[in-house]
Amino acid sequence: MDSQKRSLGFISLAFLFITCSSAEFLIRQVTEGRGTENNSSYNLQANLGVTRVLRDERPSSKIVTIAGYSVIKERTELYESSVFGAVGYKWRLVMYMNGNKNDGGNGYISAYVRMEETESLPYGWEVNVDLKLFVHNPKQHKYLAVTDGAVKRFDAAKKEWGFGQLIALSTFQNANQGYIVQDTCSFGAEILIVKPAEQQEKVTFISNPPNNVFTWKILRFSTLEDKFYYSDDFLVGDRYWRLGFNPKGDGDGRPHALPLYLYAQGFKPNAVETNTWGAVNLRLKNQRSSNHRQLYSAAWYPIRSGYGVGVNNIILQKDLKDTSKGYLVNDAIIFEAEMVKVSVTNIVPV
Repeated sequence: MDSQKRSLGFISLAFLFITCSSAEFLIRQVTEGRGTENNSSYNLQANLGVTRVLRDERPSSKIVTIAGYSVIKERTELYESSVFGAVGYKWRLVMYMNGNKNDGGNGYISAYVRMEETESLPYGWEVNVDLKLFVHNPKQHKYLAVTDGAVKRFDAAKKEWGFGQLIALSTFQNANQGYIVQDTCSFGAEILIVKPAEQQEKVTFISNPPNNVFTWKILRFSTLEDKFYYSDDFLVGDRYWRLGFNPKGDGDGRPHALPLYLYAQGFKPNAVETNTWGAVNLRLKNQRSSNHRQLYSAAWYPIRSGYGVGVNNIILQKDLKDTSKGYLVNDAIIFEAEMVKVSVTNIVPV
């Protein structure tokens, strides 16, 4: 039994492979537990939904080698491998070397995987499997994988799935093709489980979230130096934010305009840390009327703190310093950020 926890979820099941050598009949079985992640395969053939590709890596779960193929070449009986464990279940490889006539296998080798020792599984069990079967080609040092891409459901009513037409005998027995070498051929199975997700990451966009207006009053404006100043952090949604500006200007607006940026900071405790959508109305408030300077900004803010988005010209310096306009009063200015939409991410059941 594989050490991986039993699950009645999705399973990737793949790959039967074939090689050939020797004059007397011998069946050698190898069971392995190494997974294969990298696949340097290329498309060889696809018809009727079945895809055949070649890859370099050998199957990870089961290998059966027949040394003496000519002995059983004409036999119609099935061959059942020994039971082997993979991904927490027991399996058996079933092969018809001269084709399963009841599954369209005339003129083909047929191969299947059967689930074994299911008595201990709970009532109503089912296991979903992505099945691939292999034929080894030692001449090319590759393995032919056969799959139809459909998920196979193993349950009490159907414990066996496979392909009646794994490979045509005319191809397999052709010496120029390279599937049989010195009368020896090998089959293998690769079984990988894919447990269905029980949770999903859900991103929700919240319009006008609670406590979405932050006001920042800067005193003694005329004494400020040529550097960036930052507000205190404020919490909207699951994330902390802050405002920042340089009184002497920034970027293309320097030195003729006043900039204003919104920065994404850290997350509140237990929040799901992902990119965060922030849409904000950035304002320089008019302290004598409702004629505020306002610009809209929206962006995805990365997970890291300190990323700022905004404008470098919320107001021209000459208009700011014109006290009759009402933006600079008693050597003080007031910035405001109205967060009109933010994203919140949660982990929820599927």
